Amino acid sequence: MARRVSPVYFPSPEEPSDYETIRFLEGPQQAVDEAATLDGFTEEFRRAFDVFGELSPCITFFGSARTRPDDPLYETCRATAYLVAKEGFTVMTGGGPGMMEAANRGASEAGGRSMGATIRLEHEEAANPYVTREVPFEHFFARKTVMVKYSYGFVVMPGGLGTLDEFFEIMTLIQCRKLREFPVVLMGMDYWSGLVDFMSSQLLAREMISPEDLNLFHMTDDPRSACAFISKIAVRRFKLHKGAPSACILDWNQHRARP
Repeated sequence: MARRVSPVYFPSPEEPSDYETIRFLEGPQQAVDEAATLDGFTEEFRRAFDVFGELSPCITFFGSARTRPDDPLYETCRATAYLVAKEGFTVMTGGGPGMMEAANRGASEAGGRSMGATIRLEHEEAANPYVTREVPFEHFFARKTVMVKYSYGFVVMPGGLGTLDEFFEIMTLIQCRKLREFPVVLMGMDYWSGLVDFMSSQLLAREMISPEDLNLFHMTDDPRSACAFISKIAVRRFKLHKGAPSACILDWNQHRARP
């Protein structure tokens, strides 16, 4: 019996979209347009480097923008970020709602630094109210590169396609030794156990990955366990003084207003 194939959805031309990004990804353009696009990429990175270079070590939280505040995992994320901020790390997210809001909220409530690397999306109009410093991006790849570059560890909350993309890119970079000894935590054992089982029963069983690749992350439901795992590895790896990575920051208060 033939397998039923669902129709593919394509947004109509009338739907609002990021025209410049769509045009760039559609293939070759005129040389002058390609050069202008490259200049735009350079300027986007330059602005981000200027800001992020002044921050203390960041722990980046990834997760769904669709999570509601009454979801128990929202509170788990909030509590984890609170503890991470108390350790002196800057908490960085994509600046949107859901899990990102929960992480920024926890950091803010701890009196810590709450960073938002935002991007313009149709379903996200502005940064969440708990972001104390926002850096806007136009391109996903630039945003993701900067978030990885300035992170000392990662907390991956339950999320959708974007979260999976971020998690597997980090795993690939660590596996290929482009990132070394970076703590990665999967929060939500019920949520992630199916994915980890798939990695073991399929990827590992078919020798697509090595056994040690399954040890590149820590899975837990406990905010204190997550924070301890992150702090222990980050302090050792980056020669930080435990509890005081904030000494790296210049003057956060002068940057609290959004650009």
